[in-house]
Amino acid sequence: MSILYVIGGAALLIFAGDALVRGAIALALRMGLSVGLIALTVVAFGTSAPELVISVQAALEGAPDIALGNVVGSNVANVLLVLGAPALIAPIVTRDDGESLRSYLFMVGASFLLLALAWTGDIGRIAGVVMLVLLAGFFWDAWRRSQGAPVADDGIDPESAGMPTTTIVALLGFGLIGLPVGAHFLIEGAREIAASIGISEAAIGLTLVALGTSLPELAASLAAAWRGRMEVALGNIIGSNVLNILAILGVTALVSPIPVSRGFATIDIPLMILAALLLLPYLMKEKTIGRRTGVMLVMFYLAFVALVVAGN
Repeated sequence: MSILYVIGGAALLIFAGDALVRGAIALALRMGLSVGLIALTVVAFGTSAPELVISVQAALEGAPDIALGNVVGSNVANVLLVLGAPALIAPIVTRDDGESLRSYLFMVGASFLLLALAWTGDIGRIAGVVMLVLLAGFFWDAWRRSQGAPVADDGIDPESAGMPTTTIVALLGFGLIGLPVGAHFLIEGAREIAASIGISEAAIGLTLVALGTSLPELAASLAAAWRGRMEVALGNIIGSNVLNILAILGVTALVSPIPVSRGFATIDIPLMILAALLLLPYLMKEKTIGRRTGVMLVMFYLAFVALVVAGN
């Protein structure tokens, strides 16, 4: 049964990820918004839904290591795996427009905020409120900067440009619902398999659960790469990482304060920040993240998983 859950969940993630990307692109054109803004918001929210569900549930069940490990591990996976894998399909050309860099720097700032909170030993309700306020500011700034910006419609197929409203709603609905449902089945199956071989909660959260909840981002980014819309993949990764820290940990902390073990503050979160900083040279100016870099990022992720498993 566990294997069937894994296979069925993975299949649903693939189809739902493609539907979400198609619907998001069509919605951007219909509303006159940039595809990048939709990726930072609608797509990122949809693909981060599994992290929210898992983290809140873990905190309520008294498993804070899984809740925090889920977010930290997912952010590592988003940068190294979710960005590295699409680069194997199609090169990612980062544009020197300042917009992606601005969002990226906010993501890095949120990461350092998490590190500072981790060193206090607890992420409480006040910290949760601060995180959610910062998230609102991030979204408002992204929306403000998108006003008057030209819609990036180059390379979009006629089907997306003339897609009926009912089809857009159906695609977005299927994507937003299918991604967390698919992730749920995959995670449940994978957790049963992992539990049978005996792995600590922290290691499960940082690797198995984090990878499972990052599969929506991976599915959406691979679909974007396949359709030649790499700004969706990059925006999805940055937006998801911001949401993971500020929204998911913010909401989780409001529901139940999160105690932070020392290992997160000294090893795991610094590794997450180091992974994020690998993107800085590519966003400082227009550069291409090609297949060679994609292979390097994926190999770094495998090394991270091996380090976590060996240390736990």
